Amino acid sequence: MIVDDFAEFVGVSMPGLLRYGHALTGNPHDAADLVQGVLEKIGSRWASVVHKTGDPLAYTRRAMANAHISRWRRTRRENLVADIPDTVVTRERYSFEDEPLWLALRDLPPRQRAVIVLRYYEGLSETEIAHTLGVSAGTVKSQASKAMATLRTKLAATVEGR
Repeated sequence: MIVDDFAEFVGVSMPGLLRYGHALTGNPHDAADLVQGVLEKIGSRWASVVHKTGDPLAYTRRAMANAHISRWRRTRRENLVADIPDTVVTRERYSFEDEPLWLALRDLPPRQRAVIVLRYYEGLSETEIAHTLGVSAGTVKSQASKAMATLRTKLAATVEGR
């Protein structure tokens, strides 16, 4: 999909980008932040993105995956604090958060999760995923294979543990 107008692109693509972001990050709030941050960067140079990439949706998805991986790498380190917080932070829970498939999907490494989400949630082909993530089709196949093996193992353990 090539859309010359950025506002039109956002209007058409936003639901899919939010779904993709939700599957990448594990919750809708971080997904909205991820989408907003990427769209801010892309919007400021929209003409160049359309002209140079030819597929702004794939470019946006790749930017989201890269931004998510970068954030994950920055924040995965343990943060030590001197004092324990006085108040307990509660957050809204979603009905599907405790579903075994969702829990297993959230535990996948970011690149594997991106491949699975693009393949099974967005319905992209291996070639489209490779283009979107900027990797080879072989990498897409190997990441999908590893992710599916991990998901099978985790879900089998869940079924046996009932």
